[in-house]
Amino acid sequence: MNFSSKSVPIGFFLVFLTLFQSTFAQTESETFTAKNAVYLEVGGSSGRYAINYSKIFHQKGKLKLNASAGFSMWRNKSNDFKTIWLPVVPLEVSALYGKSKHHLEMGFGFISLLDRTLDFDSESLELEDKVVFNAAIPLRIGYRYQKPEGGFFFRVGYTPFINFPEREGKSWHFFPYWAGISFGKSF
Repeated sequence: MNFSSKSVPIGFFLVFLTLFQSTFAQTESETFTAKNAVYLEVGGSSGRYAINYSKIFHQKGKLKLNASAGFSMWRNKSNDFKTIWLPVVPLEVSALYGKSKHHLEMGFGFISLLDRTLDFDSESLELEDKVVFNAAIPLRIGYRYQKPEGGFFFRVGYTPFINFPEREGKSWHFFPYWAGISFGKSF
């Protein structure tokens, strides 16, 4: 028998499809009725911790789009040992890919916060303790467990940060070593 060079790959492809037909069969993705979630995030896109609310605002097949917003208060001590509580607001948009309760989650966000910094006043030659606006862009890739009908909610992810410059003359910073975990309830 003389096989042409094109017929051998075509033959292997047909045998492969025949043997693994059940692997390629598409099953219908479950429609999420529990599109809302409330959860506590430690680390992650919140920086330290935050209480968050999220909502799935679009779903088609295995793809779901999600938006979340949270709130946190960070404790910061000054040079005179006063404790100041500074508000933090993490926002995030992510895409979930999965057909039932297990999902790959990828997204990005924006975190705004008030922070403290020491500035040197060249006129008075004194250090000034200032509260400044700071912001960062968290990125996310991780795993999300959320049942379509609601209940226990869990996610874990790798969340590096890109920090905005605090003021003129400062540079952008990338923090590649950050992760987070979230627990809550979807409804």
